[in-house]
Amino acid sequence: MAGDLWTPVASMVGVAVGGALTYLTQRTTQRAADRAEEQRRAAALAEERRAEQIRTVLEFVRFALEAEGVAHARPSRWEVGDEWYVTARPAMDGLRIAEKGVELLCAPRLHAPATAYARALNQAVWQERDGESLADRLEPFKAEFLAAARRSLS
Repeated sequence: MAGDLWTPVASMVGVAVGGALTYLTQRTTQRAADRAEEQRRAAALAEERRAEQIRTVLEFVRFALEAEGVAHARPSRWEVGDEWYVTARPAMDGLRIAEKGVELLCAPRLHAPATAYARALNQAVWQERDGESLADRLEPFKAEFLAAARRSLS
């Protein structure tokens, strides 16, 4: 009778060991698939974030160039409501909004150069010019911002 009992017990142990191995294999495979999916999602999110930052920096550059053009076109005397002001006001509002976009969406090391460049542009547009050329006043701020943007986006 003891011999009759070993066969079903050995069979049951084999089934249990096989089931456990199958379970462990499936669990390991599922965990690896979950990790791979999480890595894929993280990479996709990082790429989306980078694309959003690039769009934000480009928008800031666009508004900065528009503000520069407004500063170059600034008449020696102007009044609120004249043609130059009607062009300057939306350009500067757009620049201010774009600057805040950089602050919200880009790396913190890009905030200070963007703010400094925007302030320099604001002064160039609204304040009287001294003897220094507009390009000489703005170029250091522009160069600093562009260098910081390159480092931030690389």
